[in-house]
Amino acid sequence: MIDKPTHPAVGSLDTSAVSEQLGGDLKIYRLMPSARPDDPRWDNAPNHGEIRVRALSPADARIVAADAEVDFLDIDAKPGDGTTTDFASAFRDDKLYHVVLDAEDGSGGPRGVIADQ
Repeated sequence: MIDKPTHPAVGSLDTSAVSEQLGGDLKIYRLMPSARPDDPRWDNAPNHGEIRVRALSPADARIVAADAEVDFLDIDAKPGDGTTTDFASAFRDDKLYHVVLDAEDGSGGPRGVIADQ
C-alpha cells in the first residue's frame, strides 16, 4: 500500500505563520464575515469565521490573514510552478469580510494571525 502524503487543505489557516515585521505600530484587528452563509461568493473561498490578526492597518490585516491561508505554492499540489491563489482569498473581499479595530496596542507579539487560546 502506498502512503499518500497528507497536506493541509488549500485555503485552510496556518496560525503559526508569522509575517515579516515591518516598521510601524501594530494594532489588533478582527476580520468578521459580513456576507450571509448562503452567499454564492463563499463558493470561491472558504469561510474561516471570525479571526484576529496583529497588523499595521486594516488593509494590512487583510494581507496578514490572506498570507496565513495555505496556498498551492505551500504544498505539493496542482496548480504549481509559480501559480498562487493569494489573490483569491476571502479576506481580501470587502463584501465577504469586514475589518474592525479590536485593540490599539498590538505590541504584545509579532505581526500575524492571533491563534485562539
